[in-house]
Amino acid sequence: MTQAQLPDELPTGLQDALENHDLTGAQRWLDGRQPHLVADELARMDNVDAVIAFRLLPKDQAISVFEELEPVDQQAILMGLRDTAFAEVVEGMDPDDRVRMLREAPAKIAQRVLAGLSARERRVTAALLGYPEGSVGRYMTPETVPLNQHLTVEQALARVRARGADAETVYTLPVVDSGRRLTGIVELRELVLSEPDRTVADLVVTEAPRAQATDPAEDAARLMRETNVLDLPVVDSEDRLVGLLTIDDAVEVIEAADTEDVARQSGSAPWEGHYMAASVWQLARYRVVWLLLLLLAATLTVSVTQAFEGTLEQVTQLAMFIPLLIGTGGNTGAQAATAAVRALAVGEVRGSDLLAVIWRECRVGLVLGLLLAALGIGVGSVFVGPDIALVVGVTLVIICAWAATVGGTMPLLAKRLRIDPAVVSAPMVTTLVDATGLVIYFMVARLVLGL
Repeated sequence: MTQAQLPDELPTGLQDALENHDLTGAQRWLDGRQPHLVADELARMDNVDAVIAFRLLPKDQAISVFEELEPVDQQAILMGLRDTAFAEVVEGMDPDDRVRMLREAPAKIAQRVLAGLSARERRVTAALLGYPEGSVGRYMTPETVPLNQHLTVEQALARVRARGADAETVYTLPVVDSGRRLTGIVELRELVLSEPDRTVADLVVTEAPRAQATDPAEDAARLMRETNVLDLPVVDSEDRLVGLLTIDDAVEVIEAADTEDVARQSGSAPWEGHYMAASVWQLARYRVVWLLLLLLAATLTVSVTQAFEGTLEQVTQLAMFIPLLIGTGGNTGAQAATAAVRALAVGEVRGSDLLAVIWRECRVGLVLGLLLAALGIGVGSVFVGPDIALVVGVTLVIICAWAATVGGTMPLLAKRLRIDPAVVSAPMVTTLVDATGLVIYFMVARLVLGL
């Protein structure tokens, strides 16, 4: 029997099965697949096929897959579900994942989600939505197992068994007093390995890191990374426990922040959803605004060239090195800007370090310029003579020092002005350095050559 005649041959993928209207084959592809793999496949599909595939999933697997999707893909799935299936999905989600979806959902979907929730889940969701946008309160889980410090280990474990099924995590157990004020944490591992008659007070870590619900979620997530904790207690203004920021949500927060920074540094607006599912028009729309702005900024370079047209007419050989010089300056500035944005993001540099960064980057640029100038003078002397080579070498030193200084300090200045440092992206720095670099080049040429 040939391969084409095999009746039970599995489809090469979920998309192939749906295109062939083979729901049995699609069901077999879905069976036993990890939720993140299914979610990735759904995100690549158009909305109709994604809904069909999602409805083939068993209830428990469907909820796990749904929570792995990006909010824009979740909304597309919900729009294709009937009321009963819709209610089952939104009710089964963890509160923090539900809020993440509602944060970017149109009002119509948000109203339908809230209307489909039970009274308890609606109260929990509304409470999380009440925190400021981008704060820890929007990402934390309120479903925790708090322990009183006077409990014995045996009593504490009994409480974990009784309430752990309703909590998102039990690895980190907050310890509270009678007023629900956080006194510290205890790890489940410590309880399991301790004698039953010991008290929680003997095991509690009182100096554990914590965050206030109104703190920026990105700051809290990076605090977790720095302190190597799985869960971060979240408190209100009176130090009362309100939830936990779990490691999976912290990773998502950092990933979203880094994705936005990378997009802005490359001169593009960040987009939502899966790259492979985005249309050509969507991707172009996110990029065109920045390109238009950079195109307008690049007219500075044309204006500078026109202003020094007389210098070029006297020594036409100067024109040969314009691409080399502005390219080197732009790359140097982009490197410095990328390093500065990254250092700001991870907390290695603060706004108060502005002068120190200026001094550091200026010296880095000088070292780079001297190294490149040594090569440029040597090669240039062979092709255009020592005078032009000297102009190029001196310009390289000045341009590299200037570009590194500009690239390293503009993100810090943006931070002081409460602008996202990533907005001062590498293309913007490059465009600015291109124009000023030409001014430096022609001024050096006039001084060295006596024009």
